[in-house]
Amino acid sequence: MRTAAYVYSGWHPIPERDAAFHPGFTEWELVAGCRPRFPGHQQPKTPLLGAYDDRDPIELGRRLQLALAHGIDAFVFGVFWCRGKRVFEQGLDAGFLRSAVGGTAPFACMWANRMPRRVLPVTRADLPVLDPSRFVPSDVDDFVRFVAMLASNYFARPNYLTVGGRSYLSIFDSTFFVKELGVDGARAAVTAARRWLADHGHRDLHLAAIEPNADALPLVRAIGFDSVTHYVFLPDWKGPFEQDYATMAALRAQMWPAFAERAGLPYMPAVATGWDASARGADFGDARPDKYPWWPVVTGEHPERFAQALARARAFRSPVGGVDDPLVLVASLNEWSEGHYLEPDERFGTGWLQACRR
Repeated sequence: MRTAAYVYSGWHPIPERDAAFHPGFTEWELVAGCRPRFPGHQQPKTPLLGAYDDRDPIELGRRLQLALAHGIDAFVFGVFWCRGKRVFEQGLDAGFLRSAVGGTAPFACMWANRMPRRVLPVTRADLPVLDPSRFVPSDVDDFVRFVAMLASNYFARPNYLTVGGRSYLSIFDSTFFVKELGVDGARAAVTAARRWLADHGHRDLHLAAIEPNADALPLVRAIGFDSVTHYVFLPDWKGPFEQDYATMAALRAQMWPAFAERAGLPYMPAVATGWDASARGADFGDARPDKYPWWPVVTGEHPERFAQALARARAFRSPVGGVDDPLVLVASLNEWSEGHYLEPDERFGTGWLQACRR
């Protein structure tokens, strides 16, 4: 069993955010500017090694090497694609692939099938959590083009991550993918992508559905997915504002078998170091909205409790099998603005990484 950490590649300026916010904007501004919003609130979350531009292969490589030295086996990079348009690709293409470990460290891709927010911090409580402008439309031809791009740029590399000898690819919003294309359209898209890979001499896919909802979960096997997993599976999104880390991590672990059983597919467990997206939302004080990014906040997070959660994940065996070399997915290496990261911070030093090594 290997441990793979998700990587958020949004730590550099892009033209879309320059236009929406100001030239040179990155979410480091949100991270540094966040302040405690209730007694005991652990903000700001400050990186011990400092803020960095993830296009820089030296700075990103330094952090990747630390993770590899502490038991992380692979990295799963978010890839933003919308009908041929890409954003944040330089975190992967320049920062990782040109780093000292870019040719050797196992890595994979997750289709982050949403576009970045145009307002940060979020200031309107009366708008939907996911603005329709952020939806990523797709169809059979588009999905084939996407997979072909991944195959040419990434799958063909000798250090691309495989599961069961197949190139690992996950879809972040698998529910939207299924809902938009329908069962028949999604199945046709996956089948056509696999055919393209075979026709062009590439390995087959291991396609993972991330967090399909109750309606989509029973459908993913028929569509052609090979496993089910999560990105952040920690807080109860409709639960109380403050949620205890140890309690929630244990509760979520109890739910893992049901995902496999309902999907009829192997479940690959997902753990997170914490959850606190306060940095992405304006401070409403006690009148905070009861939705993302203000609600909920996981409290009581600690490397020792994370180590326990990770040990549970590594000991887990899916009740529906079929994968001899499964993954444990960790959120994340560096999503500081959502409060889950392995990189050293000023509060615990290298504690999160030490937990992985243990």
